[in-house]
Amino acid sequence: MGKKMFKNDATEIRLEKPATITAKHLEQRAKNEPNNEPYPGGWSPLLVLAGITCCLGSALPAGYNIGVINNPADLMKRFCNETIEERFNVQLTEETLNIVWATVVSIFLVGGVTGSLSAGWLADKLGRRGALAIGNTCGIIGAIFFISAKAANSVEILMVGRLFVGLSGGLATSLVPMYMTETAPLKLRGAVGVLCQLGITCGVLLGQIVSLDSTLGTENSWPIMLVAFSPLCLTSLGLLFVLPESPKYLYVIRSQGGKAIKELSRLRNMDVSLLSNEVASLDQEAVTAEATEIWTIGRVVKDPSLRLPLLLVCTMQAGQQLSGVNAVFFYSNKIFQEAKLGETGAQYATLGTGVINVVMALIAVPVMSLFGRRTLFLLSCYLAVGCLTFLCFAIIFIEAAAVMPWLCMIAVLAYVLFYGLGLGPIPYFIGSELFDVGPRPAAMALGGVSNWGANFIVGMGFESVMTIIGPYSFLIFSGCTLLLALFNRVYLPETRGRDTMEISATMTKGFKSRPNYTPVAQWRP
Repeated sequence: MGKKMFKNDATEIRLEKPATITAKHLEQRAKNEPNNEPYPGGWSPLLVLAGITCCLGSALPAGYNIGVINNPADLMKRFCNETIEERFNVQLTEETLNIVWATVVSIFLVGGVTGSLSAGWLADKLGRRGALAIGNTCGIIGAIFFISAKAANSVEILMVGRLFVGLSGGLATSLVPMYMTETAPLKLRGAVGVLCQLGITCGVLLGQIVSLDSTLGTENSWPIMLVAFSPLCLTSLGLLFVLPESPKYLYVIRSQGGKAIKELSRLRNMDVSLLSNEVASLDQEAVTAEATEIWTIGRVVKDPSLRLPLLLVCTMQAGQQLSGVNAVFFYSNKIFQEAKLGETGAQYATLGTGVINVVMALIAVPVMSLFGRRTLFLLSCYLAVGCLTFLCFAIIFIEAAAVMPWLCMIAVLAYVLFYGLGLGPIPYFIGSELFDVGPRPAAMALGGVSNWGANFIVGMGFESVMTIIGPYSFLIFSGCTLLLALFNRVYLPETRGRDTMEISATMTKGFKSRPNYTPVAQWRP
């Protein structure tokens, strides 16, 4: 009675063994039953360790390499100019030097797109842990190139280092949400999904602090500044071998049922007999996966039943960047200077916006478990639209009154706060909730490409657009965010507390789907 035999590895697992349940099992079951939890489990020691490892070892280095490059730009441009002049006997013009520096900065985004594209394939071939280990290795290789660049007097080595840390970042933004949401119990799926955004925002802030000229952003110390993240990658690489593999990956993709359930038991810190519902859910996903062919990126794109969830993932990821968050950070320093804070004061005020971003990411961890993703995302979008519109006109009339620069500051800080409520964290993990485990890696890879691609477009185009239309450029970001909100208001289903198979079933009819429509029961006389 209560047996399940996994034919794939001939491992017998008893899901229910009433005669042998111990007092400890009864105590654990009693804790879960009053809350009617079909999927028990909480923040077990291994889940906490997995969250810390992924957040600090993979996501934080990605954010660090975004934030570290801005403050020391002038002295690093000088290094590029002197290196090229010394090696090739060529005197660069200001315009040519800017192109060289733009290449150093933007090749990170090329690496990010490449890493995102390859994340799905690596996640299925090597497992979630193995793919994360590849990301850490790319970060370590990038650090080796960074520390060698000045000694070798080579701009090319600096560029290769940026490419490798970009690869590491692209892999992290796709794999961290995937691994964490697959290892967490249903009630914590939103909380662990936020960890990627938390790591990135912490990394950006840490990079900004480390790159100040009062810390490591100096002529002699910038190579050390660039590699300061690498101990985190090394530590994470070691800890990944201790952490369990994703049970969903083992059960559904690799057909290793016995091993999957052992890893699930380790993660939940519970006996298998208390996890029968979660095992049954895994079995249902495995049966569905066996009836379908291997999911490739091409197949995911062509499948009409996946068109809507894929579009949701890609638009949310791209919209996160097209909401103008990086442009607001870029322009905030000038706004703070206009507020008569001075150059040093403006620098620290800009760091203050980074602190708000980190605080909001921390707050988002418990908030995601309390409120619906759809509600938070739409609220965040609407509030961001209001802040961006207000900021546009406040900048236009910044000299009209003494209070206007301070109103600009308030608009910037409010925007960062509201962005962290939903626009920042939710796009990173929404793909893991909209897709079953089979097409999930390919879908999240495409979402990551959309994010990095939009980041590249904003990075390359913002200054030019700002030169042409000035502060009105913020209305473009406001319009993009409003369109994103309107689209998601119609098509984004609420995912909190719901199984992925149930969610995906509501979106199989493409644009004819109405995942949030609940038909009213017919009245019968």
